[in-house]
Amino acid sequence: MHAVTIPEPGGPEALVWAEVPVPEPGEGEVLVEVAASAVNRADILQRKGFYDPPPGASPYPGLECAGRITALGPGVGGSGEPHSGRPGHWAVGDEVCALLGGGGYAEQVVVPTGQLLPVPEGIDVVTAASLPEVTSTIWSNVFMVAHLRPGETLLVHGGGSGIGTMAIQLAKAVGARVAVTAGSKEKLERCAELGADILINYREQDFAEELRAATEGQGADVILDIIGAKYLDQNIKALAYNGRLAVIGLQGGTKGELNLGALLAKRAAVTATSLRARPAAEKSAIVAAVREHVWPLVTDGRVRPVVDRTLPMSSAADAHRAMEESTHIGKILLTT
Repeated sequence: MHAVTIPEPGGPEALVWAEVPVPEPGEGEVLVEVAASAVNRADILQRKGFYDPPPGASPYPGLECAGRITALGPGVGGSGEPHSGRPGHWAVGDEVCALLGGGGYAEQVVVPTGQLLPVPEGIDVVTAASLPEVTSTIWSNVFMVAHLRPGETLLVHGGGSGIGTMAIQLAKAVGARVAVTAGSKEKLERCAELGADILINYREQDFAEELRAATEGQGADVILDIIGAKYLDQNIKALAYNGRLAVIGLQGGTKGELNLGALLAKRAAVTATSLRARPAAEKSAIVAAVREHVWPLVTDGRVRPVVDRTLPMSSAADAHRAMEESTHIGKILLTT
């Protein structure tokens, strides 16, 4: 088969479409013929040599995919017929999407059954590749950790990103108010179309001041942050009393100064999580929660994937360039 390899860390040109061995599914795993994968910021970090795959994961980039099961590993209890739809029952021929530790940029990938999801009704298999990573990241952080509730305010940084466009929809679906930051009028307009209530251009406005003004001084109950150190102080200022800051990215650096007095005065909490390196049992629990809570929203059309563009997987370098330019809205997909 072919896969996108990284012989040496570097720029987008470091991604090489090469012939590699076909993986074999082990205990509790299936082999998936990949129709599409999606580009995530973590893939760029891996390409640059800053984010190695966890032990046992595929060396190729790609944290999610969609496709068709072609083989079952030992111990996988198949349902006997494709498309049974029952959790834990899989058969050759099932169309699935999956959360991966790596390996999505390939024609075939091995996936633990606990990280498989059926392709939602009404979504084609290529578009389904845009769903596993963002839905798992958002549901685990915004709802399982930060416990966003109906009527609360969520601030999403990078509202035009794949994470942002999905977070807006999921928060609105549960009855929350959504504020977003983005760097262009076009991105803010798209966020508004998806349901965002408060629109802040971070290039021109102080997001903490704008948010507090828009919420009558209360601030955000939950903040989903992809920036990290650069935004730490402003995020604390933007938090409401009993607010929860969930840090999921470090685009603005890893080290910042935290005013514990301000945090204590607001009775607030800061959490920082990554999804890729979590133990298999934790990933399975998150995927099960996504299937239970998010998939019905996708099926009935209340939540829809937002795809910016689709490129051939052999052109992964062009996809990485597009993501680094940060002009895209939603997900960038790669097809085999």
